[in-house]
Amino acid sequence: MLSAIGFAADKPNIIIFLADDLGYADIGVNGCKDIPTPNIDSIASNGVRFTDGYATHCVCSPSRAGLMSGMYPHRFGFEHNSGPERFADPNFGQPREVPTLAEKLKGADYATGMIGKWHIGFKEGLRPHERGFDYHYGFLSGAHTYLSGREDNDPIVRNGDPVKTSKYLTDEFADEAVGFVERSKDKPFFLYFAFNAVHSPMDANPYSERLSGISDRKRRTYGGMLSGLDHAVGRVLEKVREIGEEDNTLIFFYSDNGGPTTQTTSRNDPLRGYKGQFFEGGIRVPFLMQWKAKLKPATVYHNMVMGFDCHATALAAAGVAVSKNNPLDGVDLVPFITDKNAMQPHDRLFWRSGDQHAARLGDWKLVDSRNSQPLLFDLKVDISESKDLATTHPDRLKELQSAFAEWEKGMKPAQWTRQDARTQGVAGNRNGTPAAGGRMQAALKAADKNGDGKLSREEYPQPAVFKDIDKDGDGFATRDEIQVYYAGRRNQEMLKP
Repeated sequence: MLSAIGFAADKPNIIIFLADDLGYADIGVNGCKDIPTPNIDSIASNGVRFTDGYATHCVCSPSRAGLMSGMYPHRFGFEHNSGPERFADPNFGQPREVPTLAEKLKGADYATGMIGKWHIGFKEGLRPHERGFDYHYGFLSGAHTYLSGREDNDPIVRNGDPVKTSKYLTDEFADEAVGFVERSKDKPFFLYFAFNAVHSPMDANPYSERLSGISDRKRRTYGGMLSGLDHAVGRVLEKVREIGEEDNTLIFFYSDNGGPTTQTTSRNDPLRGYKGQFFEGGIRVPFLMQWKAKLKPATVYHNMVMGFDCHATALAAAGVAVSKNNPLDGVDLVPFITDKNAMQPHDRLFWRSGDQHAARLGDWKLVDSRNSQPLLFDLKVDISESKDLATTHPDRLKELQSAFAEWEKGMKPAQWTRQDARTQGVAGNRNGTPAAGGRMQAALKAADKNGDGKLSREEYPQPAVFKDIDKDGDGFATRDEIQVYYAGRRNQEMLKP
């Protein structure tokens, strides 16, 4: 029988740090100057920095489902956030028939722990301690106050039971993560540390005072939230070193989507766009990996990778075979980084959320909102997506559109739309647009008194927003203008958890 030490050496420990709403340029190794992130940066110094690392979605919940499933969440209809738990669609959650990474690693005799934000299932049977995690301390929904002593509709729970917090939440999570590592040191462990930092609310925190050089109050608060996250990462890394397992621990760090700059001051430079969009700023994220026993330090890797690759890499490292019943879209990254495989991990990647989608084939990128003209970019020379090449390269545009259409054939329609107090009980249609839109169209038809197919300010049911809808200023709201306006409203709704 193998000793505990021999067993641990045979199978590496696995840690996945997942930041929430962190911008591409918000860490030092990606160019951040005003907020120090030494502990996060150390993962790149000791391992690999991926310049083209992507989240599987542009908002929190489906991105996390992509990580936990190891595949495009669209394969099982997980395409939208939930909204607050009390209003969530009954279908919301990662289905039981789609196993989580924790369930797979638990089957390989790993100790499994999750700290932080779950956001991929509320119902009994879909919570972390019921999906393969021996231990969970955190919350189930999409956002949470960082301050102790405040009532919250989404309580902090320990294996499903509500508990009271006494510290700044990121610090409390760090305590729990360090405790899990200490308790699990005699066998291989998997720690999924899913931060709610740096997601709003922009709560006061004990780290902002260190950033007196930042004059903007909002940015200083954000910087403190990020400093707290970095400190938590450092505490876990220090504990791993303390128990003598640094070389034998596979570590990932990335963000569930890009930063919502307007809301939090996050920075996605030099990328275009924000959270909730499929421009690079919404999906290309800080992405780091460390495994001292296997990977060279300070490696920079330029080929495309995606969040679900963490899942596949972890399974390969643990020696867990991929089930034929649950094939992965992710791949083991180690052979590619170590030059044992000269190919690219992916030659194409896809994203979809309701009425918008994107595709990347090599350096070419398609962004399509379905309510406007498709956009085409060459990322090799235009990482900021500033020059649309759709009209000058129609064959290339058609190639990407065809590739996306082929990919979409293997995906399920969205099984729910985001619900809140305003939309509760309104079912969604299969492209993620609220069915209430059909009733809206009927109302607009009734409002069109002269039957000319467009509405004047006097005819429009909501005169207060007419100016925003009438983009060309001709005094009429056409159906296309109305669709564009409400598509924009839906994209803003997607920013909410």
